[in-house]
Amino acid sequence: MKYIVIIGDGMADFPLEELDGKTPLMTARKPHMDLMASKGFCGKVLTIPPGFPTGSDVACMSIFGYDPAKHYTGRAPIEAAGIGIPMSEGEIAFRCNLVNLEIRGPRVLMVDYSAGHITTDEANVLISDLNDTFGSEEIHFFQGISYRHIMMWEDGVSDMDTTPPHDILDRDIADYMPSGTGSERLIKLMSDSQILLSGHPVNKARIEKGLKPANSIWLWGQGRKPAFPEFKEKYGCDGAVVTAVDLVRGIGNLIGFETPRIEGATGYFDTDYNAKACAALELLERHDIVYIHVEAPDEASHAGSVQEKIRAIERIDEDIVGFLLERAPKDTSFLLATDHATPIVMRTHYACPVPFAIYQAGSAQAGAGCRYDENAGDGELSGEELVHLFLKGKG
Repeated sequence: MKYIVIIGDGMADFPLEELDGKTPLMTARKPHMDLMASKGFCGKVLTIPPGFPTGSDVACMSIFGYDPAKHYTGRAPIEAAGIGIPMSEGEIAFRCNLVNLEIRGPRVLMVDYSAGHITTDEANVLISDLNDTFGSEEIHFFQGISYRHIMMWEDGVSDMDTTPPHDILDRDIADYMPSGTGSERLIKLMSDSQILLSGHPVNKARIEKGLKPANSIWLWGQGRKPAFPEFKEKYGCDGAVVTAVDLVRGIGNLIGFETPRIEGATGYFDTDYNAKACAALELLERHDIVYIHVEAPDEASHAGSVQEKIRAIERIDEDIVGFLLERAPKDTSFLLATDHATPIVMRTHYACPVPFAIYQAGSAQAGAGCRYDENAGDGELSGEELVHLFLKGKG
């Protein structure tokens, strides 16, 4: 038996007036997802337990079958594992976004959490210069992809409050600065970064092109080195993950999965969906289970774009789900899921039960007779329960 898990990041949403009271999932043309739901088994999974941050770190950990209450230490150390940064027991990892801030009167607003989705080549120059300027025996900056990077603090502090920048779009950052023990160090680094970045040649060139400059860093998501039992030890299967996002690659690295980098996979609207599907088929030849993660629906929600979200869902359906249904081995079981809701009206993540569908290729079972959307299925499983159900069956 082979297994494929397809995660459409942030696909779940709220009903929208402009869609006649439907959600993007309800509106999108997605015959292959609906086939899985109508001929398979549907339900809902609570990927973000009460008291945990409403992000893909917790949610994807759940969909990989790991209880956040047992294994979650923070977002940044998982991303560090995805980049390949070794961590000591005393180090604290921080997610380091390149962001765009704007002064409007007495306020400084978080205009863009991604600095206009700055390119990786541009970002790498900025992060390298930040490390040359502010790096020390204690502080190190590491390059990631696009706007997503890592800062490591040797013998640092993790017990403080920080805020994801995508949660505070168009809000005054003064209300969301780091607070608690050690926070003054972060605030100084963020403030100092603005002096370096404001006149940087990379940003001058972006402004000349009409693009948003990356005029500050934003530090958040801190945590210590995590520990996970390997997936094969826990579930009896060896696996791989196809993703453009270091966070999801980090989960894969931590649980013993193969985590290749896929050419053309960007983690944005322009990602190469078909390249991901082809890579999954190739990986399935030597692994029992392959996870495919697509970030585009979540990015569309953060951007507040209904049409981009619908387009991303339809591309996942056609170029990944449909492609794999036709070409995967005949004994393949599929799990279709979204990690969390990202309502367009909120432009950030929302914790609620989200739909899943389990489908056996070529199955003759009667099925649930429903479509894949926020109304699909009943009940409420944990992530661990869902993965056990998927791999072991209802018994």
